[in-house]
Amino acid sequence: MYRYDEFDHDFVRQRTAQFADQVERRLSGEITEDQFKPLRLMNGVYLQLHAYMLRVAVPYGTMNAAQMRMLAHIARKYDRGYGHFTTRQNIQYNWPKLADIPAILEDLASVEMHAIQTSGNCIRNVTADHFSGAAADEVADPRPYAEILRQWSSLHPEFSFLPRKFKIAVTGAERDRAAIQVHDIGLHLKKNEAGELGFTVFIGGGQGRTPMIGKKVRDFLPEEDLLAYTTAILRVYNLNGRRDNKYKARIKILVHETGLDELKADIEREFEALKQDGELALPEADVAAIRSYFALPDLPERERDRADTADAGYINWLTRNTAAHKRNDYAMVTISLKPIGGIPGDATDSQMEAVADIAERYGFDEIRVSHEQNLILPHVARADLPAVYAALKEAGLETGNAGLITDMIACPGLDYCALANARSIPVAQQISERFDNPERQAEIGDLKIKISGCINACGHHHVGHIGLLGVEKKGAELYQITLGGSGDENTSIGQIIGRGFEPDKVADAVETIVDTYLSLRSSKSETFIDAYRRLGMQPFKDALYPEKAKAA
Repeated sequence: MYRYDEFDHDFVRQRTAQFADQVERRLSGEITEDQFKPLRLMNGVYLQLHAYMLRVAVPYGTMNAAQMRMLAHIARKYDRGYGHFTTRQNIQYNWPKLADIPAILEDLASVEMHAIQTSGNCIRNVTADHFSGAAADEVADPRPYAEILRQWSSLHPEFSFLPRKFKIAVTGAERDRAAIQVHDIGLHLKKNEAGELGFTVFIGGGQGRTPMIGKKVRDFLPEEDLLAYTTAILRVYNLNGRRDNKYKARIKILVHETGLDELKADIEREFEALKQDGELALPEADVAAIRSYFALPDLPERERDRADTADAGYINWLTRNTAAHKRNDYAMVTISLKPIGGIPGDATDSQMEAVADIAERYGFDEIRVSHEQNLILPHVARADLPAVYAALKEAGLETGNAGLITDMIACPGLDYCALANARSIPVAQQISERFDNPERQAEIGDLKIKISGCINACGHHHVGHIGLLGVEKKGAELYQITLGGSGDENTSIGQIIGRGFEPDKVADAVETIVDTYLSLRSSKSETFIDAYRRLGMQPFKDALYPEKAKAA
């Protein structure tokens, strides 16, 4: 992973000291909350429903054990003993005192972490495939390019006050595990026929109030042109993006209102001018230097494990929570933060410390955060998998449900968020408890449920196979259900199935949808999303609203 140089250390220290002074002025009453708001947002501090919230950046979801231990320390000393991992591969603390945040930022800086640009109308944390650098199906590790984009975008003087927040995601595998087509810029790292690295470029994807799938603007962008082309996109957006209406300020609206062809022509003109200037061309030596930070660890040859065990929990975990590594004697391990009845994405201080210990002992000191709110150990010898499982079980992290119906994404919702209309957490817990039986989960197979407490879609409900959106109607919470969404290489936006459901009816509705799928799938190998695409909406609608089906 990338290590700070002298500039990075000085930069973060200066920013931390600056914010400490701003907090002191706010606490003394020298500046008002309205004056303080843009300052705190630039440092990842939100004012939520009950308290301030601090969002800490985990660049492209990669960290080491020392950093994870620091996150645990902050949870214990300054919060309520836990943190919440997010769909942006970051971590949020929901209960810090404002007076403590400068000390938190100092602690973070000591392990090369910060909270800069985790909020505000700027380029947010660049996300990446959580299996980057380890996946067997990968063309190349996309994280060096995510790091290049991070360095380029940090406090960029031209792009620090954009019309709206701006999100970039990068993947390096044919299977998209980074949801690149629902980002403002999505980058798919690939090789051309000559074996040269470059990017397929998508723009204008996004969720929220107006969900849209990104449009392809370049089939192959040479590696050296990454910053020039990204700058061209941002310049065109910064100049032409709507600033009169925050709901229409994202680049997806600019793409829609301007038209792809016209906007692409504007981008290409700007790109050609930048390319002729040559200052943003990526030097091969610099790319190689950054790439060296992300080299595969020196993995000694190990025997493949031959787990002779009757432990059903281990077998289930092995089946669901491990994936193929570049090396066949190693595996990638998903640590589920979705225990039955738990809060998706939450981890306690002791659990974070346990993950740090396991990563140091068995995982070559590497940890990832996935946009699906789980943790990843990317390099684990297969021979060590039984020991890793045992250590996870001791920490209460052994749930073997990766990709199954209980492995839900959920935002904090109305329990914390001032923007939310409904609670996400209790609904997720009820669904989890309804489908707690491992055999039943296995029978259902791959199925992604995603829950948001408001239209901002922090829970990615638009791209859930089953999406749940909390809304407010006549002072009460109600949940809309969408079906058919997907955030992979076959991205699709889910469609609303019908009228919403009260909180205590949501789990029943999900069960009806699942039972309908099981009764109509063509074979046990046909997944929910494949069955839905074959069958369409109607059989699920008929099952959910039988009174309307009878009337028809």
